Amino acid sequence: MPEKSTLPLPEPCPCCAPCPFWLRWAAGMHVIGSMRSTRSESGRSGGWRSPPNSLVTGRLHFPQLALRRRLGQLSCMSKPALKLRSWPLTVLYYLLPLGALRPLSRVGWRPVSRVALYKTVPTRLLSRAWGRLNQVELPHWLRRPIYSLYIWTFGVNMKEAAVEDLHHYRNLSEFFRRKLKPQARPVCGLHSVISPSDGKILNFGQVKNCEVEQVKGVTYSLESFLGPRTSAEDLPFSPATSCSSFRSQLVTREGNELYHCVIYLAPGDYHCFHSPTDWTISHRRHFPGSLMSVNPGMARWIKELFCHNERVVLTGDWKHGFFSLTAVGATNVGSIRIYFDRDLHTNSPRYSKGSYNDFSFVTHTNKEGIPMRKGEHLGEFNLGSTIVLIFEAPKDFNFQLKAGQKIRFGEALGSL
Repeated sequence: MPEKSTLPLPEPCPCCAPCPFWLRWAAGMHVIGSMRSTRSESGRSGGWRSPPNSLVTGRLHFPQLALRRRLGQLSCMSKPALKLRSWPLTVLYYLLPLGALRPLSRVGWRPVSRVALYKTVPTRLLSRAWGRLNQVELPHWLRRPIYSLYIWTFGVNMKEAAVEDLHHYRNLSEFFRRKLKPQARPVCGLHSVISPSDGKILNFGQVKNCEVEQVKGVTYSLESFLGPRTSAEDLPFSPATSCSSFRSQLVTREGNELYHCVIYLAPGDYHCFHSPTDWTISHRRHFPGSLMSVNPGMARWIKELFCHNERVVLTGDWKHGFFSLTAVGATNVGSIRIYFDRDLHTNSPRYSKGSYNDFSFVTHTNKEGIPMRKGEHLGEFNLGSTIVLIFEAPKDFNFQLKAGQKIRFGEALGSL
């Protein structure tokens, strides 16, 4: 048997700089040499034999010593270079059949988690590209096939649309933001709070310990979601005197409680949202952020998903105290529009992580803010996303809902 030629490899350097090119080349040659030697031996014997000091799974061969040295070299690389080198291998780890790359864990390699891998996807860039694509005017002959495919895929009811003729919509953006017939969504007048949009009820109930459930069993911090409280001049609630907790700064009346309701808008739903009650909007806070998917499956997967995503928080007061409506952005839904707020611009190319922008609708000429009537047009999304209501109400407030139920704009959420 001919001897297998190997190249001597020095131990990984203890420095923090990337290892020199010749060292990385030598490690690669060692792996290739081991693989070639194994193939030549298998050709003579008529079968595949594992070389000593190697890991085998299925048809994949991993020389253990070479992998350990290779991983040692990766540990000397800078953080950006290490992420660049590890990302393709992590993708293969999750795409290949179960256990195909599991032997790598025995020599110290650990894949990046699915959540971290998903967060590296440039969702903001993709959403801006999707927005540009939506603005492209479609040829007249192509509109019906494209819109019909979308209607079939997401179950859109075009009989409710104000304009049912598909040729009327020049581009996808106009089709997504289509208006409804006036009689399609009657507004319930018997209940104090109605659904601001079509969608699916993900969660609702009383806020406990300043934690809100995005889906059952997965919570996020109320303060992280709404942001820190600023001066009393900008926000509709007065500073807390008896208790320093964030909850006490929101609840303005004794005996009241905080309630929340999360509504998920699917791509096939009506994309506009309306005022859920009679209230006055005095403040807007815009959080630039990620644009990850907000479907229920992803909400169970990523903790504090709504706190990571871009969102627009409208705060004010209604007859029972504090009231807020938050429009949460999602993948391909970077555009959040508030009809009366022309200064709002979402999904900007650059932003500072963790930052937010405040704007007060209370001025010297308008000391109350923006009054909204129940059912009045408030804003719109470009595809589908999430609406989160957080409000103050007496203890006898009751929701008329079931978790997971479908709801339409104008139907009752709850009342006293």
